[in-house]
Amino acid sequence: MKCAFVGAGAVAEKYASGLGDSPLDLAAVCDLDADRAERLAADHGATPYADLDDLLAAESAPLVVNLTSHAAHADVTGTCLRADRHVFGEKPLALDADRALDLVRTADRRGLALGCAPINHRCDAQRHARSFLGDGRFGPIRLGYAHAHVGRVTEWHDDPDSFLEVGPLYDGAVYPLSLLVSWFGPVEAVRSADALDVWPDRENRRPERPTHTEATIRFASGPIVRLTASLYAPHRSREFNSLELHGDDGSLYLSDSGALAAERDTVSVAGAGRPYVAAPHPQPRRERRYLAGPERLAAAVRDGRAPTRGARRAAHVVAVCNAIERAASAGSRVHLSEAASGGLDPDDVRPPAIRPPPGDATTRREPDTGADSVSPPVRDAAIRLPPVGFGCSRYRDGEYVDRIDSVATALDAGYRLFDSAELYGNETRIGELLDSPGSPDREGLFLIGKVWNTNHGHVAEACRGSLAELGIDAFDSYLLHWPEAWSYQGPLSDLASKPVEAQEALTFPTDSNGDPETVDHRLEETWQRLERLHERGLTRTLGVCNVSIQQLERIVDVASVPPAIVQIESHPYRPRSELVEWCHARGVRVVAHSPLSAPGLLDEPVLRDVADAHGVAPAVVALAFHVDRGVVPIPASNDSGHIVSNLAAARVRLTADDREGLATLEDPGFER
Repeated sequence: MKCAFVGAGAVAEKYASGLGDSPLDLAAVCDLDADRAERLAADHGATPYADLDDLLAAESAPLVVNLTSHAAHADVTGTCLRADRHVFGEKPLALDADRALDLVRTADRRGLALGCAPINHRCDAQRHARSFLGDGRFGPIRLGYAHAHVGRVTEWHDDPDSFLEVGPLYDGAVYPLSLLVSWFGPVEAVRSADALDVWPDRENRRPERPTHTEATIRFASGPIVRLTASLYAPHRSREFNSLELHGDDGSLYLSDSGALAAERDTVSVAGAGRPYVAAPHPQPRRERRYLAGPERLAAAVRDGRAPTRGARRAAHVVAVCNAIERAASAGSRVHLSEAASGGLDPDDVRPPAIRPPPGDATTRREPDTGADSVSPPVRDAAIRLPPVGFGCSRYRDGEYVDRIDSVATALDAGYRLFDSAELYGNETRIGELLDSPGSPDREGLFLIGKVWNTNHGHVAEACRGSLAELGIDAFDSYLLHWPEAWSYQGPLSDLASKPVEAQEALTFPTDSNGDPETVDHRLEETWQRLERLHERGLTRTLGVCNVSIQQLERIVDVASVPPAIVQIESHPYRPRSELVEWCHARGVRVVAHSPLSAPGLLDEPVLRDVADAHGVAPAVVALAFHVDRGVVPIPASNDSGHIVSNLAAARVRLTADDREGLATLEDPGFER
C-alpha cells in the first residue's frame, strides 16, 4: 500500500528505517522544512512537498503517517481524514480530549481507519508481562507505580521545542497510560495531582507547561496507580519508564513500559513474600519496528476494515492527561465522564485473560508469551509445550536436596512446565506451593507426573497418590519413568519425609545378589494400564521415559492412546538424534532430562566458544542446543541466577556454524 509521511524529523527517520522490507511504499513526504522533506524523500524515491494540501491534492496514497510535532497532530490528522485518507499518527492523538474524540467520530463517520502510537501493548515485553497478569498469580491488582521520565530534552534532543511546548504528560506519560488502559480499561477518576515548575537556571529555553507532574489515578476496574511524569528527572534515572504493579499475592515490575523489545530482565516477578526474580521472555529477541503500527492499520484496510480502536484508546489517554492537569490546577479530584472513555471497544477493557489449558492439540505455537514463537519441528497435532521446562528431582550430585525454594523461584521466573515424579518424594511440598498465594492458576501450568518402577502393576494407585499430594485433579501428562518393572513395595507417598535408608529400600528393592528385584510386567501391559488412567480423566496425555525406538514401537503397536511425550537423557554428547527424529515424525514431543549434568560437558572448548559468541554461559548453549531442534530441556538448579539463565536459553538463536561445532561433541560411547 502506498503511504505518505507528514513530518520528516527524527521520528520519521525511525519509521522510514523499516521501509526496505515493508509492504508499505512511501510515495510522498511533506514537511514545512522543504529541505528536510527533500532529503527524506530522496532516500526512498518519494516525492517531497512543503504543503499538506498540495500533497493531498496531488497524491492518491490512501494512508497518511502523521509524524509532525506534538501540537500539530490533531490539525494534520483532521485535514487528512477530511481528505478521505486513513491515518496513523504519532502520540498524542491530540492535546484536547474533545478534539481527540472528534477525530475518532470523523473517522467512523467516513469509514476510515485511524490509529495512534504508542503500540507498546503489542510489543513482546509488555505482552509477556500481561501473560503473568492473566494467570492468577498476583490476585487482584490494587496498587501500581508508573514513571515517565522524559528527561531534559534540551540536553539530548536536537529539536526539543515540541517537547517543551506540551510537557511530560503528552509525550512520556502516554506510554504507561496507554499500556494500563489496554490492560485494565478506562480510568474512572484522577484522585489527586500536583504539578511543579522545576528547571535548571542555566537553561535559556523553558517549558511552556509544568515540567514535573504527579497524580494518583483510579481505574474503573479497581487498580489505583501513582503516576510520575517529568521533564526534570533525567531520562537515564533509575526509574525511566517503569511500571510496577502490586496485587494481594505478588508483584510485577516492567522496567520499560515503552520497550520495543523484550530484554532478558525487562520483566521481573515476585511471588507473595518472595524477592523479585527476572522473568525472561522465552523466545529469541525481536524488536517491534516503529512502522509496525502503520503496517497493521494498512493490513486491516486491505481486509476491508476501518478500525479506530487504537485511536479510541489514545483519545481516552488524552482525556486522562487533561484530567490530571485540571486536578493539579484545582487541587481536587476530577472524575472522567463516560464520553471521556472514548467508547472503548470491549476488547480494550477486557482484563488479562488466562491462557488456554496446556496439553491440547495445537498448531505450531508455544504457550502465549505474547510473541510469535519459534516453531519446533513437530507435526501440527503435537501438544504445546514451553521451550524450556523445570526439573523437580531432589537427586543431585549423589545426594537428596531440598528443591522447594528453587521451584518457587522457577514459578516466579515464568517456567510453565514442571516435571515431577513419585520417586522424587516432594510432591506434597510442591502441591502446598502451588496452592499458596503468589502461584499461578493451574490452567497456566503443564504438570508432568511419573510412575516409578515398583508400581508398574499399581499405576492407578501411584497416579491417584501423586495427584492427591499435588492437590490437582489431573496431570497434563503422566509418564512411565522406566520400562523395567521392579517388585512392588507399597505406596510411595511423601518419600522426602522418610529417612534416606527407608526411601532407598522402598524405591530400589534388591534381590539376594544385590541386583534390582525385577518382576514380569510386560511393557505393553503396563501401557494399557496407563491408558485406563487416561480414560478416567486422570491425565490429559501419556508418555514414557528412558526408552529405545524398539520399545516405543512395541508401545505404539498396541496403543489406543499413543505417547504424546517421550523423555530421555539427551545432551550434545548424546543427542539421540534418531530417536528424536522418530518421535517428531509421529507428532511426539521429546523432553530432555539431565541436559547439563554430563561430566565435562560444560568445560568443552566448543561449547565455550559458542557461548562466548552469544555472550552467555556454556550451560545456556547446552540448553539452546535442544530448543533449536524442537526438544524441551528440563534443567534443575538451586541457584536463582542459573534458574533465570536456563529459562532464557530459549532466547538464543544458534547459527549453522554453531550447530556444526556442537555436532562434533557427539560421543557414541558416552556412558555415565
